[in-house]
Amino acid sequence: MKTSARRLRARAACLAALLLPLAAAQAQEAAAQPSEAIALAAQAYLQEQLASLPGQPSIAIDPPRAEHLTPCDAMSPFMPSGIRLRSRMTVGVRCNAPKPWTTYVQATVSVPGQYYVASRMIAAGQALTPNDLAPRDGDLVSLPPGAITNPQTVVGMTAAYRINAGQPVRGSSLRNAQSVLRGTNVRINARGAGFVVSSEGQALDNAAPGAMVQVRTASGQVVSGVVRNAGLVEIQL
Repeated sequence: MKTSARRLRARAACLAALLLPLAAAQAQEAAAQPSEAIALAAQAYLQEQLASLPGQPSIAIDPPRAEHLTPCDAMSPFMPSGIRLRSRMTVGVRCNAPKPWTTYVQATVSVPGQYYVASRMIAAGQALTPNDLAPRDGDLVSLPPGAITNPQTVVGMTAAYRINAGQPVRGSSLRNAQSVLRGTNVRINARGAGFVVSSEGQALDNAAPGAMVQVRTASGQVVSGVVRNAGLVEIQL
């Protein structure tokens, strides 16, 4: 009887030793961050980034590997430094709580739509009309930044330099009489609740009215503001 009892205890110990790693693996799997939630967070972020393009975006997220990640209560998607929107790209997803972690997922994006190219050679300084543009169909994500998608936006603009026939027309290749030009001095109005503080600075880029531009102040600080006209940039405090 004693021998039988010892054998039973030995068998039970062996069975427990075999089941323990399995139970630990199941517990770890149960405590892992669901990969679907990471994919949804990245997809929602890309939807926001593509919202300014006129078209219905298509977004495909590669299945994330999340088995090594702990469950997260607050995820923050972001664009890695130096990365811009393109057909094949990386999106970062950062967990803020309860245990911080960061992972990266791969995404394929496209926005089918219409953009415009020069219908003929446009000389530098020439005033543009919608007749100077020709429509083309394509993936708006793969176009150069600032490609024109609305022909009416060129009305009142002039070409900053020659634009060859068939070349996509970009906002940065056009000038408005009220645009801020890189290197020019502008007045900076910083507006707060009931007050306005004015100073001087130098524009670091070209920008049309209503667009954001960076300006270097006399003290060397770089600030961002909205172009109001060729000589005024406004900052909201």
